[in-house]
Amino acid sequence: MQEKLNIAVFVDYDNIEIGVKSTLRREFDVALALDALKERGDIVAKFAYANWSRQELATRQMAENAIQMVQRVPSPRGDKNGADINLALDALEMAFTHDHVNAFAIISGDSDFIPLVNKLKEYGKTVFVVGGKAFTSTILQQNCHEFISYESFLDDRRGSRRSEDRPIIRGEVLQLQQGSAQGVAPVVLAGAAAAGSPPQQERPRDDRDRGPRQRAAPLDLALAMPLVERALQVLERRAVQPQLGLLKSTMLQLDSAFGERAYGCSSFSEFVERLKKSDFINVSGTGGRYIIERKSSPAIEMPKPEEAIPLLRDVCELHRLEIEDGASADELLEWMKAENPEFDPARYGFQQFAEFLNFAQDKTVVRVEPDAERGLTVFLGAEFYPPAAPTRQEEPVMSEYDEKQPIVPGQPSIFEPTPPPAPEPKIAKRPRTTRKRTNQDNMGNTAPPSRATTKKRPATTRKKPQG
Repeated sequence: MQEKLNIAVFVDYDNIEIGVKSTLRREFDVALALDALKERGDIVAKFAYANWSRQELATRQMAENAIQMVQRVPSPRGDKNGADINLALDALEMAFTHDHVNAFAIISGDSDFIPLVNKLKEYGKTVFVVGGKAFTSTILQQNCHEFISYESFLDDRRGSRRSEDRPIIRGEVLQLQQGSAQGVAPVVLAGAAAAGSPPQQERPRDDRDRGPRQRAAPLDLALAMPLVERALQVLERRAVQPQLGLLKSTMLQLDSAFGERAYGCSSFSEFVERLKKSDFINVSGTGGRYIIERKSSPAIEMPKPEEAIPLLRDVCELHRLEIEDGASADELLEWMKAENPEFDPARYGFQQFAEFLNFAQDKTVVRVEPDAERGLTVFLGAEFYPPAAPTRQEEPVMSEYDEKQPIVPGQPSIFEPTPPPAPEPKIAKRPRTTRKRTNQDNMGNTAPPSRATTKKRPATTRKKPQG
């Protein structure tokens, strides 16, 4: 029986908020992420990290969802990763001190959390990552247990943000300022204007500011078949019947970024039914106990995501001057289609062009900076700025004047054309050796040998004869 998951949620609000705004043109709604996590287990703790003094409208949303707000006060020198470090430390502390918490959900798209994800997995914790496919690092998507895309929460209905639906009138602005000054949540009366206050003219909007975008078109089912067939092969090698739940868990093990909503399906059973209708797989069984089998027909070869990278690289080389100063994602997409009229991100497995740019950023082809006002801004990646080769030190050329000339006494050289005569060599005296005198030398001498040269013989006792 599968263990019940007790999930602790950690929200990097600054990252997820600007990511959703810049790529999806929507306001971040934490309730959507929490509803998706409730389908996977019980949420036992919720924390959100941000400088809440600048996020007054978001504090009400956090309070409505009972999320504990951790205040981040940046230092005078600025601490860009201060919230990331606090979040990582609190998550590790909870992993060590709360044994009943066996799952962690990180709502962010920052690749700085990859070490945290790996450490939590090392301690046997299940890790979910919630973020947008267009701004979450692909490395982070592939290294968690399951990646839940924020795009899958969205529907085809357009949002109803007040600032986008109708112009703001002066009476509402005054009421908003008074409410915020008194510390009360601002309440806007629709259609109520101050007496004699003419309506404010609607500010001009460009093509990038037309309200929230609709949900992207679903991907072709053929793009999911390589992963489905690979998962079925794994289950066949394990001698396990491939049922619905087992098939999905195996697919998530092979690719944690898989989601059936990307293919226009609200559930995994609907995803399997559509595969069956498209004649990609064989399904048998009734009553929810489906057994899936792969067909013997050859799989359809679809282009891989890496095959779109050379097309982007050529366009970046062609428009290098424009991209160096920063170009919008929409401009880059127009250049891509002008050079390759048949280019479509969906053919390579991307629902949006922003997802493809996020993939290319991890390949160091481009660098993407999200901006809440301008949207995604694209710059040239590190691939176009390779590190300079180390300067090679040239070996000095030696001349005849630089070489050390051998000096022979008495012989001319370039430094001394007329050298003094060489001094006469000194005759080395042969050292006198003393020879040791022997007994034969002493025989011819009349003088007795000295006591130092004579050796005393040991005294012997003569034995008397017996009898």
